[in-house]
Amino acid sequence: MQTPDRRPRHFSMIREFHLADFFTLANAACGVLALFFSMQYLIGGRLEDFYLSAAMAPAAFAFDVLDGRIARWRNRHSSLGRELDSLADVISFGVAPAVLAFAAGMQGNGDKIALVYFVCCGVSRLARYNVTAESMSGDSGKVAYFEGTPIPTSVVLTAILAFAAWQGRIGDQLYGGQWQMGPLALHPLALLFVLSGTLMISKTLRIPKL
Repeated sequence: MQTPDRRPRHFSMIREFHLADFFTLANAACGVLALFFSMQYLIGGRLEDFYLSAAMAPAAFAFDVLDGRIARWRNRHSSLGRELDSLADVISFGVAPAVLAFAAGMQGNGDKIALVYFVCCGVSRLARYNVTAESMSGDSGKVAYFEGTPIPTSVVLTAILAFAAWQGRIGDQLYGGQWQMGPLALHPLALLFVLSGTLMISKTLRIPKL
């Protein structure tokens, strides 16, 4: 008679994790830390917190690259890993840059619409990738190209915000000032997030996957 496995289910889940998945979780951790640092900046106004929030984006990007390379090196690909990667990317390269932009001064109603659009585009782009990855991979088992820009390209946006902070051009001094359109206040810099989101959901833009 076989003895039933009485170990907690979370141990079973941990056994399903591969080495690459822990790097993916490190990516997610960087995204969460970026959110915390942005909130600390809003509370205390310390530029160091703003810089630390921005610095989490390249750190998350490094973990994102490593998890893919480790998965290929160990030849361990799974649906769990793909879903983990997408969830981590939403935090680190979607929500965190949008919150950093809000902390930088993009707090008008028009800004909020632009930032929500950016995050929704990122979520949509990752969902589309997960659904189509298998059909796009072909015989090699590897996706040959991205439809639309990958969401980690938002590290460029966080770099711009970090540079603006270094120049003292955040808050009321944001590049381009503020446009007032009736009840909507929009900073032109927020349009970079609109552009980034639009490029992510483009179906005509194809970028080779390295």
